[in-house]
Amino acid sequence: MPFCVIKSRTIKIFFAMLAVVILLCVAFKGSACANVWFGQSTRLVPIYCVDTDEKQVAITFDAAWGADKTEEILEVLKEYNVTATFFLVGFWVDEYPDMVKKIDEAGMEIGTHSNAHPDMVKLDSNTMENELNTSISKIKDITGKDVELFRAPFGSYNNTLLSLCSSMNLKTIQWDVDTLDWKGISASQITDRVMKKVKNGSIILMHNNADNVVDALRLSLDWLTMKGYKVTSVGELVYKEAYHIDANGVQHKD
Repeated sequence: MPFCVIKSRTIKIFFAMLAVVILLCVAFKGSACANVWFGQSTRLVPIYCVDTDEKQVAITFDAAWGADKTEEILEVLKEYNVTATFFLVGFWVDEYPDMVKKIDEAGMEIGTHSNAHPDMVKLDSNTMENELNTSISKIKDITGKDVELFRAPFGSYNNTLLSLCSSMNLKTIQWDVDTLDWKGISASQITDRVMKKVKNGSIILMHNNADNVVDALRLSLDWLTMKGYKVTSVGELVYKEAYHIDANGVQHKD
């Protein structure tokens, strides 16, 4: 008899936990980050890549320090007739407003990379919000366009940050192909990393002022084009609605 009581309680607890998981999944479905169940808490996850049958990838450039290679990058992108996404830090926008305008006029997408490039997880929610709003305002004042994408400095995020971004209608974007161009490696080494890691729906991380980024971009675009990949901005790659994100940060269409 005691065994039956214990078994009954176990079953009730199991179904209660299952109901909570289902409710949480429904509540967060379609948000700009995924929720992963760990006991009694959920871990939110941004978009690392997109699940798609199309041979389409996105190239992104983080801009925080320096701009002397940015015009060359734009020229290469124009030469190959492709678009890309530039994630700009607020103090970079302050220093290079004319370059922000050129990026926009070249038809490139612009997202925010924060205002002062802090480790966002070390900030309280109000400071996080100020970082985002300040940087977005600076970009919008120059381009006149809304900012819809955010990339966290150092790729560092937590639930507070991702929940805030969702409430601001910002999609938080990571990457699944890290070129490591910031390390000063050669153009061929950077391209080799793209060749080995890229797949349908990949988001490629580059930096606008890395030592060999211009040559690496050209080599990468040569290879991607030869392999039949369509290269676009993040906004053209990700799903805008009716989607979910799995525990690995892969965005799936519902």
